Amino acid sequence: MVAPPAEDEAVLACLAALEAALAGAGALPDSLADVPPRTLEAALEALAKRRGAEALPFVTAVAERARTKDARKAARRVLYRLEQAGVTLPRVAPKPVVQRGSEKALSAWVSVVDGSGSRAVWILFEGAFGGWALCALIVNDQAGVLEAAGGAISKKRLEGELRSLRESQKLPWVEIPPARATALVAEALALHARLGTEPPAEFSRWRPFFADAPTPGEPEPPQIDDPTLLDHSRELLELPELASWFLDPGDLQSAALELLQAQESRLVLSDQQKAEYLAAIVERVVDAAFTPEARRLWARRLMEMAWIFDATGRERDGRLARATAGALLDGARAPRHLLFARGLAERGLAFASEVALGRVGAAQVSRDPRK
Repeated sequence: MVAPPAEDEAVLACLAALEAALAGAGALPDSLADVPPRTLEAALEALAKRRGAEALPFVTAVAERARTKDARKAARRVLYRLEQAGVTLPRVAPKPVVQRGSEKALSAWVSVVDGSGSRAVWILFEGAFGGWALCALIVNDQAGVLEAAGGAISKKRLEGELRSLRESQKLPWVEIPPARATALVAEALALHARLGTEPPAEFSRWRPFFADAPTPGEPEPPQIDDPTLLDHSRELLELPELASWFLDPGDLQSAALELLQAQESRLVLSDQQKAEYLAAIVERVVDAAFTPEARRLWARRLMEMAWIFDATGRERDGRLARATAGALLDGARAPRHLLFARGLAERGLAFASEVALGRVGAAQVSRDPRK
């Protein structure tokens, strides 16, 4: 009796393992990773011929989920030949991006906070079988999750996307600890719960990723280590990252009209009188706009920007942002005396005046994140 070639023995041994897996729960054996691709391909083809339609879902599973690229390619070659022979392959339901409980945040990136409180958040997750998925969101501190996109991504494509961002974005886009990024999303979801709203439908595929993410508590008010920094708080508004920061012109229309009427008045006023009148309008606007909740909101934005400044090596800007945030959170300080708050009001009044004169559309300068 002639002994079968060693190669045939290997195929038979692999076929026996596949038969056992198919007869069991249908789970893929870990040993597939150690089988040479040619041997696995021959065994899968033999399994398909022996078991017919019963084996097709299993072969398809190997093509989709085997641990090694070679094993997946071997199964796909078998499926291709079967399809060419006229065999109808089973339709595979789309997989979730990752299986619940297996996702792991690997890296994360954020943009600066704009004047409406919105920022981009990218989080890279590792899935159940080692694949990557990129969750791309726009979150807002007044409305929660505004936009959601993303999906499976390769290392090469991710590197290309990040390179494109760095080349096209004029403002900082920085890497942050993944836990910090997931906490930002959890915070946005908690805001939805308080408001009784829902994130966009596109977020539903990502919601399980954040089921266990802890919501961050209220940050400690920053300590003002150098009170003289507050004399320079308005300088923050000269930074390109804060170019879109100003009070919503839609809330300042009456004050802007009052300002325009004063400028057009035939009454002869000295420069000092004009300056005092403008200052009085600005102070009324600041007093009305900077409620305790608004103070907390602007302070939180400043603290987030302080983190960005620190991450990009701008220590003074970071200290200035933290000191200004601390002043806003200090209930004993009147915002009208803070140059940063006055600057936000003056900018908002300037845009409101442009809207009143018909030079700018209201929607163009609205700070409402939903518009």
